[in-house]
Amino acid sequence: MSARRLPATLTTALAAALLAAGCAGPRPKPPPSPAPVPAAPPPPADVAAIPDAIPRSEPRSLRGNPPFYEVFGKRYAVLSTAEGHVERGVASWYGPGFHAAQTSTGEPYDMYAMTAAHKTLPLPCYARVTNLANGKSVVVRVNDRGPFVTGRIIDLSYTAAAKLDMLRNGTAFVEMRVITPGTPAAVVPAPIAPPPALIGDAAAGNTAAAPAGGLYLQAGAFADSANARRQVERLRSAGIENVFLLPTTSGGRTLHRVRIGPIDSVAGFDALSARLARIGITDARLAPD
Repeated sequence: MSARRLPATLTTALAAALLAAGCAGPRPKPPPSPAPVPAAPPPPADVAAIPDAIPRSEPRSLRGNPPFYEVFGKRYAVLSTAEGHVERGVASWYGPGFHAAQTSTGEPYDMYAMTAAHKTLPLPCYARVTNLANGKSVVVRVNDRGPFVTGRIIDLSYTAAAKLDMLRNGTAFVEMRVITPGTPAAVVPAPIAPPPALIGDAAAGNTAAAPAGGLYLQAGAFADSANARRQVERLRSAGIENVFLLPTTSGGRTLHRVRIGPIDSVAGFDALSARLARIGITDARLAPD
């Protein structure tokens, strides 16, 4: 009999049998589950006893040192040399969620080693990092990239952060100085004294000398004093207070630095940086001195 002349019930039965035969065949294997992230071991009994990194000459890593790279749509250019590099800004730290993950140089991240991440320094290199609030200082080996958060200049390992006494807050104002192997370690800066209140012309934004103590955000440096004054007025028109001018002379050249402060917390620094970015000032940074 031809298929078209089979009874409807028999046709239905044949279709069901064919379907069942197909379902009985081998099924594709489900995709493998992602490998679990290994849990970080508990911290050593005495983190403070872990020695600092010892600077030594190392070849530039074959990994992690492209001429430039992009993260979150922003391009970063890797520096040709680390020698003489000094920065002041906000440090953060990274821990258990990254332990044993691959760093930019290809080494596994050890949250209990004395290491750090930086966005543009050549890898690896060594730096002294000093907590400006308490004067505590450590030497770290920079072997990773980051932190990719606005306003952060360096990401420290758990141990480095613990030795700087910044674990609880998660961030701290620091000074970072690159150390060239074979040269004396960088001088440790003294802790910043609590900032006094601004008075007189300093509060008006017309001072010729910076208030003593505290940390300040620099919103520009101008050879032309008129341009510097315009920047001050721009900031004050945006409702930003505690703006002042700091003229400095070096090599016969005078620069008029526009500064805001004092700043007493990382939260205040972040808020101020965000306000400046909204009015188009995106290159503001913690004053280097």
